[in-house]
Amino acid sequence: MESLLDLYGFISVVLQTLLLLARTVLLGSILFWTLLAVPLGCTMPGVGYQLEAQARRLTYGAGIATLAASGLGLLLSVLVLAATLESPVSGVLGADFVRAGLAGLVATGVLIALARPAGQLSAARRWGLLAGGVALLAAAASGSHAMARTESQAMLLAATFLHQVGAALWIGGLPALLLSLRLPERAGRAVGQRYSVFAASGVGLILLGAVGFWVGYIGGVPAVYGTAYGAMAGTKMVFLGLLLSLGAANYFILHKLEVSPLGLLPVRRFVECEMAVAVAVLAIAGSLTSVPPARDLIDDRVTWHEVVERFTPGVPRLASPNHQDLAIPALQNQLDAEWQAQQQRAAGRPQAFTPGEGLLPPRNAQDIAWSEYNHNWSGIAVLLVGLAALLDASRRVPAARHWPLFFLVLAFFLLVRSDPEVWPLGDIGLLTSLRDPEVVQHKLAALLVLGFALAEWAVRLGRLTGRYRYVFPISMLAGGALLLAHTHAIANFKDLLLVELSHLPLAICSIIGGCARMVELRGPEPMARYARWVWPACLIIIGSFLLIYREA
Repeated sequence: MESLLDLYGFISVVLQTLLLLARTVLLGSILFWTLLAVPLGCTMPGVGYQLEAQARRLTYGAGIATLAASGLGLLLSVLVLAATLESPVSGVLGADFVRAGLAGLVATGVLIALARPAGQLSAARRWGLLAGGVALLAAAASGSHAMARTESQAMLLAATFLHQVGAALWIGGLPALLLSLRLPERAGRAVGQRYSVFAASGVGLILLGAVGFWVGYIGGVPAVYGTAYGAMAGTKMVFLGLLLSLGAANYFILHKLEVSPLGLLPVRRFVECEMAVAVAVLAIAGSLTSVPPARDLIDDRVTWHEVVERFTPGVPRLASPNHQDLAIPALQNQLDAEWQAQQQRAAGRPQAFTPGEGLLPPRNAQDIAWSEYNHNWSGIAVLLVGLAALLDASRRVPAARHWPLFFLVLAFFLLVRSDPEVWPLGDIGLLTSLRDPEVVQHKLAALLVLGFALAEWAVRLGRLTGRYRYVFPISMLAGGALLLAHTHAIANFKDLLLVELSHLPLAICSIIGGCARMVELRGPEPMARYARWVWPACLIIIGSFLLIYREA
């Protein structure tokens, strides 16, 4: 149970992201099924039947995923609350979030039952799916930040409801739209044109809900860069802009270009990119559930001057401090000396820091220098990767195809130096250190780099083909999502936010780069020709940000 409490914050964000993803696809598939596929079947019977079958399978699968994610999340929250209050589980079952979660589980179960039978959708079953979707949305809204507000609660509940309906209309239906684009071009174009109405309506509802969030949760421009909630919400708006750009490109192809030599293939690639960016948006939404609204954090906000000062480029730190000068080794040496002097053998050897004990680790100027050194040298490595990848894209330097080897060096560097207080540099064992969420995320990041470096090198050498080619772009997308869920245990709030502000641009570039590499691999050639220059440029931007990274 102690280990569960230690990792609760990170696990809850991951589960919340998975729940938002599954629930959005569930609701979007229901809307696609009932409001697009069924009416289209009246004019195009064969196409309508195929669309209904696809949407039904998506609804059923997303329903099961929603049930699993929401059930695990609810169970985890109940166990953690009971352990925190030192109360039996039965004593917390009457909490409001438990009732909201159970209502959501019941609504999801009803939707799964309605989606399971194959065959034509009757009117009663159709209305039952829509009513079940509304009930699920209502349960989700009742478990949001809005329920904890004493002011403007009704407005915020309405904004949450509209925001999630908009996300379902636009983002949730994308998997069903992608499947429909495999139909003959005439049918696929008809589906895409009708879906454009859904997407436009979804955008309007999302923006309407965002206005409510601005008023109720943020409150002003200083809160955007001065609080964690505002910074994450701002990043979400950046991704929303990317989604709008991709949607506008699809609208132009579907409505303005009657004939295209590439058919609907460009639309499919743009939809795939929309889905990847949408996952990032939902990852941010999941992270937002773990931080307080910006309006509640009036004091100790980061000022614009502090942001400018932190992001002003300086000389990279290329010399590492001595490991024994870091806060935890230094404190451990002090404790060891005191222990030996006082011969407190009966009490046992005291520890300077124990992962998972609920206390922030000690931190001094040398720790900051150590972190800056790690980030700056990582920036050099990523910068070299980006430049080598650009040379490889030119097709003029054959040796440049070995650029993934730079990532192997980076992976080893991260594994060794990311957490100096744990194995192999520190006294804390590897398994013990995994009780700390930050250590877990660092090790996952290093293993992710190691995995995609080896895979991409094999792709460049022609030894890896098929679906394995996508390891690198998928890893870039996963890395971006991991950055959005990344947390830092830093002593004061301002330091925490300034570090997070430096990671958000890296996440944006990682998502864009992953999408570009995916387009390069999947084509068509006119799109791939441009995409192969985009993702190396993203790596160069990431490396540049890491090169000027500072924590003080």
